[in-house]
Amino acid sequence: QVQLVESGGGLVQTGGSLRLSCAASGRTFSSYTMGWFRQAPGKDREFVAAISAGGLNTYYTDSVKGRFTVSRDNAKNTVYLQMNSLKPEDTAVYYCAARFSGNIYNLDPRSYPDWGQGTQVTVSS
Repeated sequence: QVQLVESGGGLVQTGGSLRLSCAASGRTFSSYTMGWFRQAPGKDREFVAAISAGGLNTYYTDSVKGRFTVSRDNAKNTVYLQMNSLKPEDTAVYYCAARFSGNIYNLDPRSYPDWGQGTQVTVSS
């Protein structure tokens, strides 16, 4: 089990950028597949991006491809989500999640046991 704390959310105008960070506790962070999810008001939590334990493989939902980049620094126990060209429809609470090993193509949030508290991202038009 890992404890996760997100940061970096905020208010930004359309076309702007934000970088979210997710700091993890524990000595086995490098063994965890990490995911980013988001949840807008009145909507289900949806998959955004995932990165494999070693950082070599990534996967994105279609709506963010080419705009968002997920990365990780295992020496710092941190995963990042760089978000560029933000749109109002990106407005949501963003969560990071951890799963011990596992396939990055499993997009079901129920497959991730550990979650952060979330950070709000608001994109104004």
